[in-house]
Amino acid sequence: MKSNYKPIGVYIRLVDERNVGLKVTTLLGLSISKKFIPSVANTIGSDMENYKIIRKNQFACSLMQVRRDKKIPVALLQYFEEAIISQAYPVFEVIDEDALLPEYLMMWFSRSEFDRESCFYAVGGVRGSLEWEDFCNMQLPIPSLEKQKEIVAEYNIIVDRIKLNEQLNQKLEETAQAIYKQWFVDFEFPDEKGKPYRASGGEMEYEPKIEFDIPLGWSCTELKELVEHDSPITYGVVKPGPQDENGVLFIRGGDIKSGFITVSELRTITNDVSRQYNRTKLNGGELIVSLVGNPGAVAIVPFSLKDANIARQVALVRIRKDFGTIYTLYYLTSRAGQDRLRNETSGSVQQVINLEDLRMVKILVPDSKTLNTFNSVGQELFNLLEGKRHENERLRTLMQILLSKQSAG
Repeated sequence: MKSNYKPIGVYIRLVDERNVGLKVTTLLGLSISKKFIPSVANTIGSDMENYKIIRKNQFACSLMQVRRDKKIPVALLQYFEEAIISQAYPVFEVIDEDALLPEYLMMWFSRSEFDRESCFYAVGGVRGSLEWEDFCNMQLPIPSLEKQKEIVAEYNIIVDRIKLNEQLNQKLEETAQAIYKQWFVDFEFPDEKGKPYRASGGEMEYEPKIEFDIPLGWSCTELKELVEHDSPITYGVVKPGPQDENGVLFIRGGDIKSGFITVSELRTITNDVSRQYNRTKLNGGELIVSLVGNPGAVAIVPFSLKDANIARQVALVRIRKDFGTIYTLYYLTSRAGQDRLRNETSGSVQQVINLEDLRMVKILVPDSKTLNTFNSVGQELFNLLEGKRHENERLRTLMQILLSKQSAG
């Protein structure tokens, strides 16, 4: 052990301040991703005075189920002056911030090596809890305060850049959704004179397949009619047989969220070690629809995930280029599209979408000019979104390198 490594317990102390008088009302939970989140716990009938108060620059952690989860949920409160959390969580603080910065300590807790060491010390059967004494005996390097500030500053620059990119992507996504709603829900797309279609008296006609009025000349069809002729909508598993050595990383139904699949989400997905099937390889740009786990969730696969696989709980939908994947994505993730997908679910215990029912989902077909214009704008937004996500992936890699440098003190 290097000489500058010291036990964590030398620098921290437990804090047990209860919410007497119900002075604090903000209730937070603790996630396995080491963040504070709004609590979803049922507090009806709970004595809120018994909840613990946590203040800015204090930590909370859960030492239960460490071996099972392969992580210690531990977080530093930074964005609230005070909050309350479950009495089951130990709350602690740094004794002397001139010796150890809370932000530097949180960086150490964020390292994957710290979680692995915690699992080694965890006891108590399959779930494996960690004793407070063992937690305090774990060690970390303590460089000078100036060096700590330098490391934290470098780390925060990366964190802030990632947050900025995420905010930009959220705005881009909101912009695309707003355009979609204006054009294909309110039907105020630009007419031949550049004016809003419906507000300018554009003709409408009733479409019995979807049971509402649509612009004259538009139509409705089934999803199966919009896919590439040589690529019918299918499950992820194609046939039994030996699996490609490079094809062990795959997307499951429950891992899909509406919108865009990201590399960071893919990292959390379990490898398929069964090697019992050849699975469908992704090229990037396809739509995938969750059939089980999170039925009806739709996402577009970025090109950075080329050669990833999808599991049986996921349907692969390769839309014809002349129709457009972008429009189909926003249609299926819109309220109307989600309603149609949910209407296709069945099952008393676990909701499932049957593949044949998915193929028959009704899709609104705009005129080609409006459709092509929206797909062109949407593709530009998608390219910007994917570029920012690529940048964030590189930044997260840089974060891990910076965290690994902590071990050198």
